[in-house]
Amino acid sequence: MQRYLSPSKYIDFENIEILSIADTFARRATSEKSLVQMCFEFVRDEIRHSSDFRLNPVTCKASDVLRHRTGYCYAKSHLLAAILRANSIPTGLCYQRLSVGDSGAPYCLHGLNAVYLEEIGWYRIDARGNRTGIKAEFLPPNEKLAFPIKEPEERDLPEIWPEPLPVIVETLERYATYDQVLANLPDVPLVAAIQPNL
Repeated sequence: MQRYLSPSKYIDFENIEILSIADTFARRATSEKSLVQMCFEFVRDEIRHSSDFRLNPVTCKASDVLRHRTGYCYAKSHLLAAILRANSIPTGLCYQRLSVGDSGAPYCLHGLNAVYLEEIGWYRIDARGNRTGIKAEFLPPNEKLAFPIKEPEERDLPEIWPEPLPVIVETLERYATYDQVLANLPDVPLVAAIQPNL
């Protein structure tokens, strides 16, 4: 579990601004669930999604997301992980593979979080930011993510990562503007299921 509690280059919760906001939420919280919900709703509602709001700069490190108050879903998940880890709540990174459009290729990764709640175990939360047609909520034990899986080439990827995937970091650090990222959203190939010999 220590991997999901540690600071790192991109989940840099030793930053003084992150520690300050994490402490603010901790002092207001009445329970573990209320603390997680406050942190989740802050990142979901107060950090603007880069593409939705057409905002620069492109952020990746949690401290930069907080400083500039903007980020793609991936970067927002880094900030949420940082705030929760600063409060000793194990938090990892998760991904979905989704169609960029309404259906079919091209596909891209979507970033969200999994948090370990004492009462229920790992629970996914999606702080990308709500808008028309997207309504992610904190309703444990039920998940209410931003995007449902609708077709065979889309996936809920099962892993819970302690650090961002390299393809995510590479994309966010390569491009300088939100529209460049939007034109080059990261994706991963699906691994075909191994069929048993009959």
